[in-house]
Amino acid sequence: MGLLETSQNLLLQALHVKAAESVLIISDGTRPEICNYLHQAALSLGAESMILTMKPRQRSGEEPPEVVAFAMQRADVVICPTEHSLTHTSARKRASEQGARIATMPGITLDMFENGPMTADFHQVADLSRRVADVLTKGDSVRIEKDGAILEFQLGTRTGIASTGMYTEKGQSGNMPSGEAYIAPLEGTANGELIVDGSIVGLGLLSSPIKLTIRDGLLIRAEGERADEWLDKLGSSPSARNVAEFGIGTNEKARLTGVILEDEKALGTIHVAFGSNATFGGTVEAGVHLDAVVTKPTVYLDGKLVMQDGALTV
Repeated sequence: MGLLETSQNLLLQALHVKAAESVLIISDGTRPEICNYLHQAALSLGAESMILTMKPRQRSGEEPPEVVAFAMQRADVVICPTEHSLTHTSARKRASEQGARIATMPGITLDMFENGPMTADFHQVADLSRRVADVLTKGDSVRIEKDGAILEFQLGTRTGIASTGMYTEKGQSGNMPSGEAYIAPLEGTANGELIVDGSIVGLGLLSSPIKLTIRDGLLIRAEGERADEWLDKLGSSPSARNVAEFGIGTNEKARLTGVILEDEKALGTIHVAFGSNATFGGTVEAGVHLDAVVTKPTVYLDGKLVMQDGALTV
């Protein structure tokens, strides 16, 4: 399909855009071609479409300007093809509470539209995401094993979230392209080490693994090539170092490209994020949310094997 047709399919199938609805496209000036295709697609469907451009944010989780946040609350559909993620912001959360259907696309590329995750079967990805999220909801203790390193933490009664890539009801939101199930671990419960060998937000694809050491829910050390550079991006405050998210990729068409939007969706991977989690069941607002992707891990939930060397058993 051409990019305009792909954009129309996205709006119809994943967001159920209808004639006369208001579609707000948030741009940071870094992806004008994608924004324009989405804008033209929305107009072709009879929607009232607008592109609102702000300055690029400095990092994922940083709030947009107040005028952008207000506009998000007034739209029926909000799409954010930006460099850094607006997913874990209060602006996104408030807009969802007002009923907006929101798709965030941090790091989206034209290649993702033409190849990779946008070509997956939306319904198949959604089904697997829901099944994995249900497993997370029913579980409590998590154990991740990778290359001799072990990380353990608790989930308590928190709810797993299926990021299906389909946001058709009022208030629904998530990444697009999508395909993951994720949850906020209980603050203060994570302990151990994690070998990250896929990619990390701010660094892209890793040429060599980085070892993360975590104590009482906080990242205390990172070792490996460019580890110090990444820690500088994350920040040193306790809220920034919080173990915020545990996620499992469910999109078989997603690849490791160095763009976290796609990387964290890849089937056979997990990701652990640090910083904010107040927007999806946690208690921490840090103004930053950075993910680290692990390939082919082994994962246990309440002692039961749910992933072996990257292969899901659910």
